[in-house]
Amino acid sequence: MGNTRYTFTEESSDSLPIKLLYVSSSRYGKDWESLGHTHYFTELFYVQEGQGTLLAEGEAIPLQKDDLAIVNPQTWHTETSLDGTPMEYIILGVEGIQFSFGNQKEYAIFHCRANKRHLMNYFTAMLQEMETKGKHYELVCKNLLEILIVHLMRYSNAQIDVIASPRRINRECSLVKRYIDANYAEELHLDTLASLVHLNKYYLAHAFTETYGTSPMNYLNEKRIENCKELLATTDYKIAEIARLSGFSSQSYFSQCFLKSCGMSARAYRNSMANTRAPIP
Repeated sequence: MGNTRYTFTEESSDSLPIKLLYVSSSRYGKDWESLGHTHYFTELFYVQEGQGTLLAEGEAIPLQKDDLAIVNPQTWHTETSLDGTPMEYIILGVEGIQFSFGNQKEYAIFHCRANKRHLMNYFTAMLQEMETKGKHYELVCKNLLEILIVHLMRYSNAQIDVIASPRRINRECSLVKRYIDANYAEELHLDTLASLVHLNKYYLAHAFTETYGTSPMNYLNEKRIENCKELLATTDYKIAEIARLSGFSSQSYFSQCFLKSCGMSARAYRNSMANTRAPIP
């Protein structure tokens, strides 16, 4: 008799700070007028049947069966369908998070035929729970949603960003965050970010902090530190070069920021990661 046991090697993380607002099932018909709109929350679309188009921020992206569309908050969008093959799809409205796709877009399409079992089944299970409203269906939906989000993170390599005040998120803050994500290695100042969205820099700093729980410049430093940690753990670049590649103009300022963020120096962090990767005798 064989027996295999797997144990957790670290404490379980807290639940994701998300809220399922609704689940809807739609079939696109000729009587449906497609109007562009935005939401303060993220929407997830899973196409069950048919073909159509997602219109987002002026771009038209084809949709077909087993495609998953993610649209972040405050992103103008709508969907249309082909008359001969009308779309049927399930939509989830999710409050509290948005996705970072590694580019400057606030939406993405993923072709999920190979991962259908790990994705569509969660959509249909949540829809069934909301329709039948069995005992503790809210808890079931919450847990299903968290599992779905984790699978999406694995499948898409997207990062999840917590929105501190989802109802207050505005388009300008979203654009600034997206710009920082794509350009953190460049020389950026609050004045530069404010001029990008034509806002007073003090208003931008206040609105960004309310939305994401940190100021634009702190968020910029966090992105730079994340990149530094990745390079320290995976490359042999000198620490000064890593600081420069990540956008820090001064090694002394980098050292100060790294120590404050990680509780140790960059060299100590690199050594700790090397020890972690060392084979166990």
